[in-house]
Amino acid sequence: MASIIQTKKEQQEQKKRDLFPLQSGSYKFILIGFAIVVLGFVLMMGGGAESADTFNYEIFSFRRITLAPIVVLAGFAVVAWAIIRRSKSKK
Repeated sequence: MASIIQTKKEQQEQKKRDLFPLQSGSYKFILIGFAIVVLGFVLMMGGGAESADTFNYEIFSFRRITLAPIVVLAGFAVVAWAIIRRSKSKK
């Protein structure tokens, strides 16, 4: 009788696991990674010229050329890690 109950519980847990392709923790990390990517694109914004006759050298700043792309790539790495990672099983 205990084995029947155990198998029903296992079946219910398997259905729950099959319902969503990723664990809930993975979705949280995906959202965090997405926020990091958005932050990187926000860091890239700005530096436009006030008039069409002048050139603004601010577009070549460290923040836009180096820091922002690194932040964007880090965000994509977090998202990729969240998708690939395995959850800790309690077996």
